[in-house]
Amino acid sequence: MVNRIAITPGEPAGIGPDLCVKLAQNPPANTQLVVVANASLLQQRAMELGLPLNLKVFDENAAASPQGELSVLNVDLAEPVVTGELNPANASYVLETLRKATDLIKAGTLDALVTGPAHKAIINEAGFSFSGHTEFLAEYCDTDLTVMMLATEGLRVALATTHLPLIKVPGAITKELLEHILRILNKDLMAKFGIAEPRILVCGLNPHAGEGGHLGREEIEVIEPVLAQLRDEGMNLQGPLPADTLFTAKYLDNCDAVLSMYHDQGLPVLKFKGFGKASNITLGLPIIRTSVDHGTALDLAGTGKADTGSLYNAIETALFMSEHFKTASKS
Repeated sequence: MVNRIAITPGEPAGIGPDLCVKLAQNPPANTQLVVVANASLLQQRAMELGLPLNLKVFDENAAASPQGELSVLNVDLAEPVVTGELNPANASYVLETLRKATDLIKAGTLDALVTGPAHKAIINEAGFSFSGHTEFLAEYCDTDLTVMMLATEGLRVALATTHLPLIKVPGAITKELLEHILRILNKDLMAKFGIAEPRILVCGLNPHAGEGGHLGREEIEVIEPVLAQLRDEGMNLQGPLPADTLFTAKYLDNCDAVLSMYHDQGLPVLKFKGFGKASNITLGLPIIRTSVDHGTALDLAGTGKADTGSLYNAIETALFMSEHFKTASKS
């Protein structure tokens, strides 16, 4: 069977369209690449890059994408795009590509969604509340809570909180939230990654995981009770561990994922290890969604210098997850 992957390029003035054009030059095997975007924008960017591109109207019965070709589900732009220049008028276009792609996957027409980089500030400037793909897709899929996880070779890092000011993080980490996050992480590691008994390391919030309460009591009052409860239910959880020593071979060689308490606790380590070769994954959704691990790179748009490594990784991860998810859904 042909794998069918929806790709949304994200910010139209950034490198998302470049990545799609470059992807068409060396498409993954046995996969139909369905780009949910403006067809004229893709052709324009292909001309700027000097690369051949054949666009075909999306056909759910089509074969795998051959070299130099993309299937397209067209979405109209509000205004023409100037490469490298943000335009808030096109924020609604970005959100519409996400809605259309998600609808096709929920309907079973396509297998998974791979998203290119969006520009949060310009979407908010246009009047839309947008803190990221993770939160947008959770609301659109009517999902109470999702978990953001980034993955590269040898390391998966999930987040208890995502795009929050640091001052708000301690108050956001409640027993209820942490329990829900860990249940989603454990369940999707099984269902979408095929891991029978996930081994999860949990970071402490404070330096030295609170140092027995001398550097903060969140570990004692919030994190440890939740871990004890879920261990009693059979989850394989270790922690809370100091984040400054958790990310070493002693621990990582024997785990399937790390749960970090906040964005900049775990992601700098993962991006140092695999930037450009990592993917952003949303757990807890009724669909498979992965994304690149980088931003819009407006200065690189149209130059041919954009690196496709993270996009290939995101597609490979989506295909892997989709295969396991289909198997789990049938069982």
